[in-house]
Amino acid sequence: MMDETQAPDRIDAQPGGLALDPPARAPAAPQHPQAAGLPLRRFAKVQNVLEMRTRARKAMPRAVFDFIDGAAEQEISRRRNRSQFDNWGFVHRVGVDVSRVDMSVELFGDTYDAPFGIGPTGLAGLAWPKAETLIAQGAKAANIPFCLSTVSSVRLEEVAESAGAGLWFQLYIFRDRGLSRELVSRAKKAGYKALVITVDCATGGNRERDPRNDFTLPLRPTLRSAFDTLKRPGWIGRLVANGAPRPENMVEAAAKAARNAQGLVVFMSEQLDPSVTWDDVEEFVDLWDGPVIIKGVLSTEDAERAVKAGADGLILSNHGGRQLDGAVSSLHVLERVRDAVGPAPTIFCDGGFRRGADILKAKALGANVVLMGRNTLYGVGAAGRPGVDHVIHLLKTEVERALVLLGVPRVSDLTRDHLMDMSRLPPAPAKAD
Repeated sequence: MMDETQAPDRIDAQPGGLALDPPARAPAAPQHPQAAGLPLRRFAKVQNVLEMRTRARKAMPRAVFDFIDGAAEQEISRRRNRSQFDNWGFVHRVGVDVSRVDMSVELFGDTYDAPFGIGPTGLAGLAWPKAETLIAQGAKAANIPFCLSTVSSVRLEEVAESAGAGLWFQLYIFRDRGLSRELVSRAKKAGYKALVITVDCATGGNRERDPRNDFTLPLRPTLRSAFDTLKRPGWIGRLVANGAPRPENMVEAAAKAARNAQGLVVFMSEQLDPSVTWDDVEEFVDLWDGPVIIKGVLSTEDAERAVKAGADGLILSNHGGRQLDGAVSSLHVLERVRDAVGPAPTIFCDGGFRRGADILKAKALGANVVLMGRNTLYGVGAAGRPGVDHVIHLLKTEVERALVLLGVPRVSDLTRDHLMDMSRLPPAPAKAD
């Protein structure tokens, strides 16, 4: 499996079409959201998410890109998040009418147009001003789920106002429980539908790229980082025009604690609480009137405990490899978690999903939906809102194409029978003498 630090892989089809034979029977690819607006030439050579990642790496200072792209310590979990797909091979079916395919999924009473959504990412404004708003608007336009991080660079009320009701809000259970309760109350009033409680952040991960790049929050240039940053005048211009991003949902709480802007991120980090238990989780589940999703589960025991605590959904996640290095990836535990909790809870997976085929492998193994964070950060960092739209379009097109080639007219028809565990194939028989 290719490491993401290498050149991105390519696909033969153009971004707007399906490479099928005969084309007369092929369904039309999802219309690009910019087809009637901005020209598509700027994305003519961006045919997959990894190529958008390359664009983002060129557009942002190295320290900022590595903050988004990097992971903890040796980044074993980050690499494993990509290699987890290697052991699963598709078993396609033929003789099936796939002239039309249905990618839609139902979640908590809502119907979405694709089996993937946008997960929470903190301080996305480092990539582009008001990035959370742009990504939420792109998700809304594409009719896919979007979850806002507590540590967003745009106030949660502003994001909801710009993208409309029905978004999801991610919550940390902070040391200051009153602060977390206040965030829940604000999210309710702003019209967020689902609450996503993150449980795998007892402390921050050891992300070694950051000190190597002299990266700090708030941003403080050093001689080394300044030289690299000066090569990105577009990023500098946007920073000067809009100001440095900060965790806007935390500003009032930090002010009450007599912290200035420079101490805002430190204040947030100090709020991570290693004493959080399932009793605390249950308290916040009870505070929310709608669906509650627990993020950061990897064991069957924790999955069962989350359901007992009242969770409607589980996100199987190693936090993109940014917390415990060496943690297993979501596909490694997906089947056993589904077996343990049964069909009722909604199961999400995240971590390493870069292709439509990756998404369908998770679906076939028992996930309802896949959530992705870095993909749209690459898009927004490379080109703002048009980059977000293009990433979503690419993934929708890849999902649709893969369903056609699999011989599966509805994404809900995917089953374990469409996959083979390549790691368990019997050895080839020895040749007779």
